[in-house]
Amino acid sequence: MKNKLYQHFVSNKQKGHKSFAVLVDPDKVDGPQIEKLIGLALEARVDYFLVGGSLIISDHLDYCIQQFKSLCNIPVVLFPGSPAQISKYADALLYLSLISGRNPELLIGQHVVSAPFVRKSGLEIMPTGYMVIDGGAPTTVSYISNATPIPSDKNEIALCTAMAGEMLGMKLIYMDAGSGAKRPITESMIEMVSSHIEAPLIIGGGITTPEKAYLNCRAGADVIVVGNAIEKDTSLIKEMASAVHGTLSVV
Repeated sequence: MKNKLYQHFVSNKQKGHKSFAVLVDPDKVDGPQIEKLIGLALEARVDYFLVGGSLIISDHLDYCIQQFKSLCNIPVVLFPGSPAQISKYADALLYLSLISGRNPELLIGQHVVSAPFVRKSGLEIMPTGYMVIDGGAPTTVSYISNATPIPSDKNEIALCTAMAGEMLGMKLIYMDAGSGAKRPITESMIEMVSSHIEAPLIIGGGITTPEKAYLNCRAGADVIVVGNAIEKDTSLIKEMASAVHGTLSVV
């Protein structure tokens, strides 16, 4: 089924089921670390692995994904920082368009270059409106993209950006405060955006506690993504997953 994972995202949103994704940077894991991460993720019932980063300097993206696929059945979704971050071994690709910025290369330019390779990869492609929100600290994604993040207190800008992305055909909306953000995205911004769009809403960046993950879900997030906090303390996986999965929908 070509849109299997996307339909899973949509079905979960319709049912009010919240999902938890672990973001993995291929530069920061080796074989034993991947095995440990998978074991913890299976125990915690993690819904997805997102693999990628704003800047990958190693060459073992394929190896990393093959390890995940050989050791568990948790879907692996590419979260690419550039057209080079494509692997046919993944299940799907978040085809990111940086709709919060004004850099044409990340709105459409790099997509034109990568389109033939993406099509040949056989991956399930999920067009995703990617929005960078100011997390109170410079992030790699802001530097690489040369784009100014949406101010953290400008809910109306985030709302209109998300609505525009959805009307332009984006199937998912991903709001990200960036890896290591000092300020995660506010519940008020999440609530405003989620209440005005139908596309599944993914939230990431600066989520360091299960309480924050829970509050984000209550505010309307459909998928919570955590990477940096888990890199520092893998034991958080179980607590984060429990907080997300234990959220009752308010819709």
